Amino acid sequence: MSQNVTTVTQELVEPILEQMNLELVDVEYKKEGKNWFLRVFIDKPGGVDIEECGQVSEHLSEKLDETDPIEGAYFLEVSSPGAERPLKTQADFNRYVGEHIYVKLYEPMEGEKEFEGTLVSFEDETAAIEIRIKARKKQLQVPFNKIAKANLAVTFN
Repeated sequence: MSQNVTTVTQELVEPILEQMNLELVDVEYKKEGKNWFLRVFIDKPGGVDIEECGQVSEHLSEKLDETDPIEGAYFLEVSSPGAERPLKTQADFNRYVGEHIYVKLYEPMEGEKEFEGTLVSFEDETAAIEIRIKARKKQLQVPFNKIAKANLAVTFN
């Protein structure tokens, strides 16, 4: 059910975002406590503001009411992905070369399933991530299809 809701929501929100020159980062539909939440994360270079989130929410809400893809009550939330934005697509990886990222893998590489480091490059469906092990730096070559989850990581210097 949740897969269908996210797919339908994505199809409904894409034209709205296209008109407003915004990009869809992610859609999630999940239960928290006894309530269901449909969350749509949007962005643009320089970030989105509360007004843009409100406009998207309004237009999307109308579309959802028309198509009625969700049984029962739910809360619709439209927001920015924040500082730890998820990296979902290969285009995301290309865009954020040079940034500090967190990556979780489907299976271990070098005995670990989670890494944090700098995304050095993304070529041939492989992310080169520079990680620090104690005092030395090492570069890992991580195939895109081995990445379970990735997002920008906030660092405090």
